[in-house]
Amino acid sequence: MRERWFGATGRRVPEIAVEGELETDDALVLDDVSDDAALKAAHEEGRPVVVRAQSPEEVKAALARPEVASVLVPETRRELLGLDLTELTYG
Repeated sequence: MRERWFGATGRRVPEIAVEGELETDDALVLDDVSDDAALKAAHEEGRPVVVRAQSPEEVKAALARPEVASVLVPETRRELLGLDLTELTYG
């Protein structure tokens, strides 16, 4: 399982997790990565950023952002946990 830093908390978390299985109390939780200002502000504050995604393309877009600590997928899309991100990104 690949992990990322959870903001400046010193914790490492899975880069993809099922929503509800990752504690996100102090994180900025977004539905997509379209709000550049919010992403950058949270990153500068050391606040973790978590993004919800429901497709491989949404997961890829979220994880392409260095500000994003983890992507949350719905329970019904648990298969996204096994995405081969290298293959998805580079073919």
